[in-house]
Amino acid sequence: MRAWAVGERRALSWGAVRPRAVGRPGSENRRQSPERTRSRPTRMIIDTRESFGEPAWMPVAYAERGIRRFPVGETNPRIVEYNNQTNLVGYDDKISWCSSFINWCLTRVGVHGTGSALARSWLDWGIALESPTFGCITVLTRDDPTSWKGHVGFYLRHDADYIYLFGGNQLDEVRELAYPVASVLGHRWPK
Repeated sequence: MRAWAVGERRALSWGAVRPRAVGRPGSENRRQSPERTRSRPTRMIIDTRESFGEPAWMPVAYAERGIRRFPVGETNPRIVEYNNQTNLVGYDDKISWCSSFINWCLTRVGVHGTGSALARSWLDWGIALESPTFGCITVLTRDDPTSWKGHVGFYLRHDADYIYLFGGNQLDEVRELAYPVASVLGHRWPK
């Protein structure tokens, strides 16, 4: 999935960003003469994926698909490991662990997260995005939009009604899940 920027907008210097000028469909790899490119507005693809097609943390996240909270009386050691990347060191899998999962995934690829188990802590992390791009961190409201409660996950896509996130503690497991678009508080990307 790619985000488009039109005109003079410049891509930020994120580690995984590779802007490419675009001509007609199918002409992405052809060079155009300088006169031709100056005569019309520049369209840029902001490709936030690594050369393998996605941000480095997404394969790490996908590999965890299906990790779930254990029943009462048992604890999933993998979720405890996620919590150990936050201020919830030593906590079991019975608490909210969506932010712990995001911190854990980013840490695996050398990106520092918030270190907090609060989903809304991501609103003060990295840089804000005007529009989402594949793999960005998306923060949602939960219950009351003015409360401290929230949810966080990796953005996959959206339609008119729903935003689809991949994350932890989504119906008690690591999985993809749809949320109302109206619940979005923000989208973030590493500096």
